[in-house]
Amino acid sequence: MLRVSRLTDYATVVMTFIAAHPDDVFTTAQIADGARLEAPTVSKLMKLLAHAGLVASFRGVNGGYRLGRPATEITLADIVQAMEGPIGMTECSVAGGQCEREATCGVSGSWKQVSGMVEMAMRGVSLATMVAQVPPAIREAVHP
Repeated sequence: MLRVSRLTDYATVVMTFIAAHPDDVFTTAQIADGARLEAPTVSKLMKLLAHAGLVASFRGVNGGYRLGRPATEITLADIVQAMEGPIGMTECSVAGGQCEREATCGVSGSWKQVSGMVEMAMRGVSLATMVAQVPPAIREAVHP
């Protein structure tokens, strides 16, 4: 079975929570509470997401996090790449020279094609689209 890591899944939950409240700045504790995740996990996620430029961090008394750019400009692919690195179904799909069988492999082209299709599908899903699919009752229930 192919799947993203639990941390990547949690990153989409956190990003969707923040995007549902675009004018607010949230502390790690507020995000953890609103997303129903453990604070240490959220802290780790926020560092990775900030490093990728998906969230902006602010220090000080009113510090915290908010989206680094509009939700319409952040895709599911951006989040996955921030957490997992380049999108690819196999090592050779991401970069050449990763496999000793590369020169004689008859399937690497197919895997590259599939990887490209998966990435394109993820690029077609914006964070704004993800937020729109969250039922309003859930979106409103988690606002701190």
